[in-house]
Amino acid sequence: MGFFLETLLGGLMAGMLYSLVALGFVLIFKASGVFNFSQGAMVLFAALAMARFSEWAHRWVGADNKVLANAIAFASAAVLMFALAWLIERLVLRYLVNQEGVTLLMATLGITYFIDGLGQTLFGSEIYSIDVGMPKDPLFLLRDLFDGGVLVNTEDVIAAFVAAALVAALSLFFQKTGTGRALRAVADDHQAAQSIGIPLNRIWVIVWCVAGITALVAGIIWGSKLGVQFSLTTVALRALPVIILGGLTSVPGAIIGGLIIGVGEKLSEVYIGPMVGGGIEIWFAYMLALVFLLFRPQGLFGEKIIDRV
Repeated sequence: MGFFLETLLGGLMAGMLYSLVALGFVLIFKASGVFNFSQGAMVLFAALAMARFSEWAHRWVGADNKVLANAIAFASAAVLMFALAWLIERLVLRYLVNQEGVTLLMATLGITYFIDGLGQTLFGSEIYSIDVGMPKDPLFLLRDLFDGGVLVNTEDVIAAFVAAALVAALSLFFQKTGTGRALRAVADDHQAAQSIGIPLNRIWVIVWCVAGITALVAGIIWGSKLGVQFSLTTVALRALPVIILGGLTSVPGAIIGGLIIGVGEKLSEVYIGPMVGGGIEIWFAYMLALVFLLFRPQGLFGEKIIDRV
């Protein structure tokens, strides 16, 4: 039982990190109605910015002031992500208002390659590390109930709490604020939203800024765990099954989908993997997503589209 709980907790914490990446896809889709292929590139760009700014900040304030240096680096990276969001709206999205979804989709593909190249030009292509002070020592929980306790990675626990707090804040933002309601209106119908006075350009800037901050937090967490390298963009691919399960238009769906994928990967690899030779963790999420595409393409919490003629 202790080993099962250990595997379950590991899956839940991994699932929260998947949800954090998936959240960026959901935010952009809710505001523009387009799938943002550049989210993975944004995570990488934000992680590179945080890593390099952290290096420079530590040299400026001294190695002893880690908290101050990390705070300066985070603020600088956030400003850079805001500037990037403003440039994307000013140079690309502004000219694509009311265009077909496929046009916006191709635009995000172009943005992906632009961000990849910009990140390499500004910050280099080496492998960097991010140290924000999260402890990496293991914790042993429930020692009184189970022999040896339940082993949990402290860094994963902190990362999961940070991800959960950000997801909760964004959920409240969408549900309780006027800007959040405007974002939902824009996603439903661009022209109708403009007709009632909602400024589409400003809304797109806001949502890309929020997605940029989400990418920054995700980049810091994943960069701290895996190192900042260009393969970090593949983390976004792990979030694709999450949004298929949860639904492209649902913030709570991104959470539930991430938890299902995280737990399913861990449990299937541990309990079914030895029977089939292992490797289930690599493809489990995609097979589950395929099943949903066949039988419930809108996901668990997505809105079912009904066309009336």
